[in-house]
Amino acid sequence: MDMMGMPLWAWIVFYILVLLMLIADLKMFGRKGQHEVGIGEALKMTAVWIGVSLVFCTGIYLWYPIDPHGKAMEFLAGYLIEKSLSMDNLFVFLMLFTFFGVERKYQHEVLFWGIFGALVLRSVFIFAGAAMVERFEWVLGIFGLFLIYTGIKMFGHDDDESVDPSKNIFVRVFKRFFPVSDQMHGDKFFIPAPVTPLCKQSEQVQAHASPKYLATPLFIALIVIETTDVAFAVDSIPAVFSVSRDPFIVLTSNIFAILGLRALYFALAAIAKYFTYLKYGLGIILSFVGVKMLLAMNNYVNRLGHLFDIELNMPHIEIPTHWSLAVIFGVLLLSILLSVVANKQKAAK
Repeated sequence: MDMMGMPLWAWIVFYILVLLMLIADLKMFGRKGQHEVGIGEALKMTAVWIGVSLVFCTGIYLWYPIDPHGKAMEFLAGYLIEKSLSMDNLFVFLMLFTFFGVERKYQHEVLFWGIFGALVLRSVFIFAGAAMVERFEWVLGIFGLFLIYTGIKMFGHDDDESVDPSKNIFVRVFKRFFPVSDQMHGDKFFIPAPVTPLCKQSEQVQAHASPKYLATPLFIALIVIETTDVAFAVDSIPAVFSVSRDPFIVLTSNIFAILGLRALYFALAAIAKYFTYLKYGLGIILSFVGVKMLLAMNNYVNRLGHLFDIELNMPHIEIPTHWSLAVIFGVLLLSILLSVVANKQKAAK
């Protein structure tokens, strides 16, 4: 039985491997709620996850049934796109943890479940997106326009923009149906509701008649991270479709990139302020992949021109995957180097 070009057993094996890697990731970060991840440990784990991803890419190169060399390049390009976009997402997570006052030793627990939820949601998005692209190829043009818009918008993004979870519609709906404690309770997402309140509770808690459990601010932080990742996926998944239309390659490159997000978060958290120009690099990358998509949509662009009696004669331009990979890596590296130079000059003044 084939599932979008790959046998069902391949998808099952992949998800089993992902589950095992998630468990290993949780174990390697120590016992939950009792271990504060240091920068050195986070850098080592980031290197391990990158190594695991490269091993998987090597497996694609050696055993993929169709065009293994080309598919390996597509995997690398998709992985690099998702990894680079994830760096910007992690800065938002840092602001969220600061807003909620989540201690560093409890952050990895929230990130673990956040990544688990992201794997499920992104799998759904990618399967739906692949089915949509297969049936309506012109939707790639819409993806391309959206990525260009998002890339341009990155240049006007305010780094100091505050994060206000109270505006999150999912948080507001959750609080209407479930009472929430005003205080953190270690690494717990839920706590038993006290029979006789010993401390002042929120009006929302009082409004519920004899609740058995209260959600903690840590669980609210998890809701915000999960729903924020959905917004991030709207950018990253169409971007990966710009380098591959193979659902297996799109899915695996996306998932391998976010599997190591916990380690990458703790590696970047302490040096986030030094990435001054990263957002501009990401804006250029998003705009580039958007343009790449549109250049391959010449037939639809020409048909659109005919509707308005305009003879466009736009040629078909397909940017090879290895060139896309070089551009994405080059822009990302340049933006980081410029950030380092700019911060050194600022420190010298």
